[in-house]
Amino acid sequence: MPTRRGWATLGAGIALWIGARLVGSKDLHMIAAGVTILPVLAAGFVRWSRPHLAVHRQLSTARAFAGARVTVTVSVENRGHVTTAYLLLEDALPAALGSSARMVVTGIPPRNVHKVTYSLLARRRGRYRIGPLSVYQSDPFGLARARAETTSQTELVVYPTVEELDGRSLVSQGAGSGDAAAKRLHRSAAEFFTMREYVTGDDLRRIHWPSVARTGSLMIRQDESTRRSAAILVLDNRTAAFGEQGSSGFEAAVSAAGSLGATLSRSGFTVRFGTADAPATPVTEEVLLDLLAGISPSRVRTLGSALTGLRAASPADTTLAIITAPPTGSEVATLSRVGTTFGKKVAVLIYPRPLSLLQPEAAVEMDGRATVARASLQRSGWTVVIAQPEGKLADAWRKTKTRKLLAAGSAS
Repeated sequence: MPTRRGWATLGAGIALWIGARLVGSKDLHMIAAGVTILPVLAAGFVRWSRPHLAVHRQLSTARAFAGARVTVTVSVENRGHVTTAYLLLEDALPAALGSSARMVVTGIPPRNVHKVTYSLLARRRGRYRIGPLSVYQSDPFGLARARAETTSQTELVVYPTVEELDGRSLVSQGAGSGDAAAKRLHRSAAEFFTMREYVTGDDLRRIHWPSVARTGSLMIRQDESTRRSAAILVLDNRTAAFGEQGSSGFEAAVSAAGSLGATLSRSGFTVRFGTADAPATPVTEEVLLDLLAGISPSRVRTLGSALTGLRAASPADTTLAIITAPPTGSEVATLSRVGTTFGKKVAVLIYPRPLSLLQPEAAVEMDGRATVARASLQRSGWTVVIAQPEGKLADAWRKTKTRKLLAAGSAS
């Protein structure tokens, strides 16, 4: 297919031919014929000399955090028997990652591979498909171009921003030894789950002789087993709470869920994650971030049904962490009632929009709702963190901890 330059050349050739006919110049007529036929020859060259190429795309990382740069390497292998001509590569990108990337490749010898790279900025969380990649072959004069498209696409998962939080305040009272361990005593010495090798100083009466006979080593009964503390993380993803996809409040809430979930996992907790429209399921840090990368708002009206289902299936010392907008009076009552069956309880209240962008009356109403909710939940044993969507959760987290320490000091 002729390019813009090719169409312009063809138009110029026709104009010259018309001028040659008018003035009767044979020389000008020959030049016009040559200029006119040149784009046609270029189109034929491109059409019949298409190279046999193999194109592969590779990302420097398939999973990145928001704000990170990802390097994309495109490998072009010439599987033909002649050196390729001028090639233009265009890799399609989602709008959230920027405009399509364009690269130029020239003169790939037969059975050789040429690599080109470009970088993209993962501006915000999400699941993106990079590709397809289009290969344009052009003649040496750039008068004609042929296009071939590869169907392969590569997935890029962009995690939400995760902040470092102090996880020591998340441990439940009486959780046992360590930051996230709870000891369970057995009713009799015959009940045990594991054994370990004898260490000098152990009580010889705890030697398990059947295991000694089987292994040939002194084995000690473990009459205490240690289990990891449990935590439930709930993200209020209702549209009524934070608005639509991409709003500042919703993205801040997703980021807060990632930060809290990562802190809990790194502190040794077994974490279950749930939302307003999905029950809590066990997750690792990586699985949680994968879920948060693609999470979207829900049309569920209330959060009460999701919270009520957590009570029966949770041990008494389970840590509960919920991320929501400043709740109404009825929602505060629901949170207080549900929280009675949990150990440590943390509520992160994030404004749906920055208060500075709201009308004065709306800003006062939203701020008052957050203040009342904090006072009511704190009386019920909750730790309450209030954060602005454009601010850092870690700063609000530290301020809340400092406020609690000051309150404890003044009370003593």
